[in-house]
Amino acid sequence: MTKLTLGTHPFLLGFEQLERLVEHTAKTGNDGYPPYNIEQTSERSYRITLAVAGFRDDELSITVEDRQLVIRGRQAEDATQRTYLYRGIAARQFQRSFVLADKVEVTGASMENGLLHIDLSRAKPESVLQRIEISKGVS
Repeated sequence: MTKLTLGTHPFLLGFEQLERLVEHTAKTGNDGYPPYNIEQTSERSYRITLAVAGFRDDELSITVEDRQLVIRGRQAEDATQRTYLYRGIAARQFQRSFVLADKVEVTGASMENGLLHIDLSRAKPESVLQRIEISKGVS
């Protein structure tokens, strides 16, 4: 018996890239930092919120690379010599990525009380009707 995967199912033509994206996402390790929420704010819009306490705006970058939303954070080195009795607040860099579907775009980003909000919207799909003519076969 042959095992059918998403990219090889006979009714799903052209979805091989989706299968590769799912495999890539599964392989990309996720340590849970920083924590985040994803909420649907309307029928066609979403908001991703990351907890980035301790990061300034200039220490964060948001890019879209090949349909992947990538958020990176890197805190500047502390120039002062401090002696910590206990250090429970980590000052570490991070990278968090999200795969965006076709026609999903980043519409804005904002920082508020240590939370980074990234707003996304999905364009309304266009209805397309294409008529295919059947040509006469030559024998």
